[in-house]
Parts: sequence; C-alpha cells; structure tokens
Amino acid sequence: MAYWLMKSEPDEVSIDDVLAAPQQTVAWFGVRNYQARNFMRDGMRPGDLALFYHSSCAEPGIAGIVEICSGAYPDASQFDPASHYVDPKATQEQPRWISVDVRAVRKTALLSLKQLRTIPALAGMRLLAKGSRLSVMPVEPHEWRTIEALFGQQ
Repeated sequence: MAYWLMKSEPDEVSIDDVLAAPQQTVAWFGVRNYQARNFMRDGMRPGDLALFYHSSCAEPGIAGIVEICSGAYPDASQFDPASHYVDPKATQEQPRWISVDVRAVRKTALLSLKQLRTIPALAGMRLLAKGSRLSVMPVEPHEWRTIEALFGQQ
C-alpha cells in the first residue's frame, strides 16, 4: 500500500462533499500538473490511502482520509468546453489528464499546515518543502504513521 496527500480547495470539493456523495465516493478531477498526474497514473492503486488536504482557504490543513478506489481513467473535464479545466489539446483518442475515484474513510479534526510545520518528524515531508505546490504527492510511511498518531491525540 502507498500513501498520498491530495489537495482540494474546499469550495470545489471538501471532505464533507465526499462524505455526502453517493457511496461517499467522488472523482478526483482537474489535476493539471504533469508530475501530479503521473503520481496518479503511475503510482496510485486501489486500496492506497490519502490524506485529504483543504488548500487555498482560511486555514489549510488535513481534513480527512480517503481511499483510492479506482484505477486511473481519462478526466472528463478536459473535454468539457463549459469547464474551467477544459484542455483544447486533449482528445478522446489521446487524453492528457486523468482522474481516480476516492472514497471517504473518515473526516478528522483539521490538522493545520501551521501545526504540521511544528512536528520534527515531518520536517522532510514534501508538503512542507519551500515552494511545494503539487496537488497530489506521495507521503512516506513514517510520515503517515506520525500523522495518524496526531489524529489519535485530537
């Protein structure tokens, strides 16, 4: 099993939206960074777990845990002219962007970015690296265990 962190703006999709969705499952769409896409396409597998991170909001942080519950498939928003994620260079024959489905495992108390920065065991976490802007990134097993332990303290 691999571990991931997936960022979403809560105005777009929040952990509460995932919990309210049918079967508590949503498509993770709109990723428009090649490295993040490659993590989803080449690394993610059904059964992997991800930290659901609220970004670009008043208090960014980890808000829940989701499970990857599908393999990668073409992101439909790249073909939708009404979507702000449309990509005119993408074709049905050669899609450029992918989605995966995620299922809510649980909502957690918010573990803020500010709190994460105070944990010495997380000092090397990609999320905390200067200039880190990826919306999808791997999480090392020791980082996952540290964060799980923090949830237990809340």
